[in-house]
Amino acid sequence: MEWRDEGIVLGTRKHGETSAILEVMTQTHGRHLGLVRGGRSRKIQPVLQAGNRVDLIWRARLDEHLGTFQAEAIEMNAARLMDSAVAVYGLQLLAAHLRLLPERDRHDGLYATLGVIVEHLQDADLAGELVARFELLVLDELGFGLDLTECAATGTRQDLTYVSPKSGRAVSREAGAPWHDKMLVLPGFLQRGGGQHADPDAIEDAFRLTGFFFRRHVYEPRGIEPPDARSGFLAALRKHHAGPKAITGDNAA
Repeated sequence: MEWRDEGIVLGTRKHGETSAILEVMTQTHGRHLGLVRGGRSRKIQPVLQAGNRVDLIWRARLDEHLGTFQAEAIEMNAARLMDSAVAVYGLQLLAAHLRLLPERDRHDGLYATLGVIVEHLQDADLAGELVARFELLVLDELGFGLDLTECAATGTRQDLTYVSPKSGRAVSREAGAPWHDKMLVLPGFLQRGGGQHADPDAIEDAFRLTGFFFRRHVYEPRGIEPPDARSGFLAALRKHHAGPKAITGDNAA
């Protein structure tokens, strides 16, 4: 069997003396692994760095086999991203989220969004917003999407301020006022067509929101912990913003 596709490198691990197992998010074949013979050589190793966009040829005798990859660089992004702690932790976090999905399942929206994020991940002022939106998309792809389009109580699409921790639906300021201390904050930039700038406080609220539903629907049912890269990413954002209100791994996870 053989196919050709393009993908974004998520990571590698050693295999034997000279080879590597390459993990990529592909355009049409989902998250996919394959053996790269000679993948630890000086010539090939730079191509297999996380964040690079690569042209791939996958071959195997049977579809269920690991198979082998032949990879050639399309965009060498890794060197640019390695200079930023936000970008390094961000890449690790994106990969960790993609590993929550079944291998080889196609996810066109995630692949396209991943490509956009990789282009801008070294911009720390934008990275938090992009990754938060990616987390919402992953929740949706896992079947736990939030409904942020209208108020769960009144149906209004105006002044949506909260998210119900029970239903995962948006709630307007007026309808949610009696229970405001039990509600999750809905940052304006996460609302469709919101067009608002994501300041540090809004970023904190966004990751607290997505983290709550990841814990409830994904991490706890699977008996796993949030990835370390998430707290690392938030800490790197906190250091960058150096704002009066810190994003902490505990209250934003």
